[in-house]
Amino acid sequence: MDRILIDDLRVMTVIGALPHEREMAQPIRIDLSIGVDLHEAGRSDELADTVHYGLVCERISQMARESKDVLLERLAGKVADVVLEFDLVEEVEVTLTKLRPPIPEEVSSTAVRLVRSRKEAAAPPLVSHRAIVALGSNLGDRMGYLRFAVGELGNVTSMSQVFETEPVGGPDGQGAYLNMVVEVQTTLDPFAFLRRCQRIEANALRQRLVHWGPRTLDVDLLFYDDMSIDSEALKVPHPRIFERRFVLAPLSEVAPEFCPPGWDDSLPPMAVLPRGPLHEPSDAALEAN
Repeated sequence: MDRILIDDLRVMTVIGALPHEREMAQPIRIDLSIGVDLHEAGRSDELADTVHYGLVCERISQMARESKDVLLERLAGKVADVVLEFDLVEEVEVTLTKLRPPIPEEVSSTAVRLVRSRKEAAAPPLVSHRAIVALGSNLGDRMGYLRFAVGELGNVTSMSQVFETEPVGGPDGQGAYLNMVVEVQTTLDPFAFLRRCQRIEANALRQRLVHWGPRTLDVDLLFYDDMSIDSEALKVPHPRIFERRFVLAPLSEVAPEFCPPGWDDSLPPMAVLPRGPLHEPSDAALEAN
């Protein structure tokens, strides 16, 4: 698991069992190793995709200053609970050090170290959402681009077979599309998930030069749970879904409940041909043969 490290956070607090320890605050040191998936932040360079360690320090410090615990173990557990309240955090290792231990021997410090996971803590579990995503490509190694998108989307739990279709709209002379639909379980909110889709397109060298023109990769969010979102940045359900046979055909294999009744009979006919599962040979391999 990826880690965020916070070292040597110093806080003054009342901690200890002896009478003089209950009367005056003393310094403690807090060291954290936070387990979190940093893949998305590494791609996006956006604060929303990671854990704001400045806020972590502020909230821990405020809690510790107000606490008057007897045991380091107790305070360390409370520190872990605060960290696990942050979204995306799956695990935290806390080392809590008493810098002035009241021991009549030569010792520089005493400490406790504990590890807590989200499952063990009082923090609410991360909520998983169901995202339905359409993928399409009509440039370059089309099957390879679809595989790339599936690998980058995260926890793909279901996928349709790949369909080959003639382009709809846009300039003349485009090549045929490969289309498919996948289901993804994600803890991202819909706007963060949209940013992930856009980054996948960018990493596939998608260029938006001509409206409805040829492209290496389309990654379109069709549905997110049962939400309806109508904003300038995101519209869910995706507009024009219900008039596109090349979307509804693969959608009917993954999430048929989202297809309107009788869609197969009501839509104009067009060539939407099953190409096969995603592990079929790529265009480059077929050309080589």
